Amino acid sequence: MATRMHSWALFAGAFLLPAPFLASQVFVVGEKTATADVSTAFTPTNLPLSTDKLGERGRRELIRNLVAEQGFAHRPLPIGVISLKANGELSPAGDKYRQMIFQKGQSAAAGDRVVITALNIKGDQLVFDFNGGPYAKHRFLSHIQLNDNPVTQTTGEQPTGSRITLVFPGGIPDISAPEVKSLLEPLVDFGVKSGEQAYADTLPPRLRDAIAAHEVLVGMDHRMVLASLGSPERKVREQGGETNGAVYEEWIYGHVPQTVKFIRFKGDRVAVVEIAELGKPLQIRDKNELEEAEVPANTRVIAMGDRVPGHGEDDGAGQAPPPTLRLPGEAAPANAQGKVQYPTDKDASRQASRQPIPAAPGSPADPATQAPPPSSQSSQPIRPQDRPQDIGRQAPSLGTQP
Repeated sequence: MATRMHSWALFAGAFLLPAPFLASQVFVVGEKTATADVSTAFTPTNLPLSTDKLGERGRRELIRNLVAEQGFAHRPLPIGVISLKANGELSPAGDKYRQMIFQKGQSAAAGDRVVITALNIKGDQLVFDFNGGPYAKHRFLSHIQLNDNPVTQTTGEQPTGSRITLVFPGGIPDISAPEVKSLLEPLVDFGVKSGEQAYADTLPPRLRDAIAAHEVLVGMDHRMVLASLGSPERKVREQGGETNGAVYEEWIYGHVPQTVKFIRFKGDRVAVVEIAELGKPLQIRDKNELEEAEVPANTRVIAMGDRVPGHGEDDGAGQAPPPTLRLPGEAAPANAQGKVQYPTDKDASRQASRQPIPAAPGSPADPATQAPPPSSQSSQPIRPQDRPQDIGRQAPSLGTQP
C-alpha cells in the first residue's frame, strides 16, 4: 500500500512542476551534428603549367574571360576565405573546414550555382570572390563619427559569398582561363557551356578548332569572332576611300606593345585580318579561308507580322496592307516617299468627273428646303426718305444731351 501511494505521489509531482522550469529547456545542436553531411574528401589536380610568367595581356584575358562566369559548387562553400594551391592541397581542410562552415555559415551548398563577381591578381595569387565575397560592402565614411554620431548610416547587409585564393608557389605562370577553371575543379565545376561554346559545337571541325585556339579566319561572321576572341576593346566604323564606297566595321583587340589584332568586316563576314606583333612584320590576310560548305547559310526567320515570301496579299498569310486614301486600283505616285504631291490638271479633271453624294431629304443641305437667295435690291442701303412710317414709331427716341 505504501509503495502504491509513493508511485502516485511521484506521478502527481511531475504535473505540479512550475511552468518556467519546463520552458527553460534548450536543445543545442553540436558541430558534429550540424556538419555531419559535409564531405571533406579532396583530390588534388594534376595540370601541367607553363614556365613562362603571366604578362599584361594574360591578365586582361583572365579578367575578361573569368569575371561573371557561372558554375556549380562541388562541395559546401563557407562564408570566408579558403586557400587552394595549384595542383596542391586545400586550406583549411578536414575538420577545420567543417568548423569554418559551422562558425561562419554556408555560402553555397553542393550543387548550387555560384558566380565569380570579382577577380584580383596579387603577386602569386588569383583571388576569386563568389556571390559577392565574404565581406560586406561599405563606404569609408561609415568609420567616421562626429559627436558619437556616424556620418553615414550603414545598410546592415550581411555578406553571403565566399573567397577562394588560388596560390602559385613559384609565381603565376602564363595560364589561360580554361586552365584556371581546371585548377578550381575540386571546388567549383565550370562545365556548364556558355552560349558561344554551345554555338561553336554546332560548327564544322575546322571552325570549331579555330575558335578553340582563339584564331580568326577570313570568312567568319560576327558570331564566330565573338566566340573566338570575345568582345572587342574598340570598334571603328568608317566608309571606303571613294565617296560612295562600302561601309566597313573594324574590331580591334589589344594595344601596343602587346599583339594587336584588327578584324575588318564587310557586311557580316570578315574581309581582312591584320596582326601587328612587336618585332615581327605585319601579317595581312585578305583571301577567303573558308569553303562554301563550312559557311552556314544566312537564314531568315519569319516573325509574327512578316509576309511569307512568294504569297500574295489576299491569301491571308501575311500582314494586311496599310490604310490608304487612294481609290481601288489606283497606282501609287512615282515621286519619292514623304514628299508633297501637288494636284495637277489631270487630277482636277478626275475630281470634276466624280458625282457628288446627294443630300438627305429634309436636311439643311437639301436644295428643296433652302430659302431663295435675297434680291439684288436688298443689298442696297436704305435711305431715310425710303423708310416706312412705322419704323420711327417703333424705335425709341434717344434724345440729345444739352
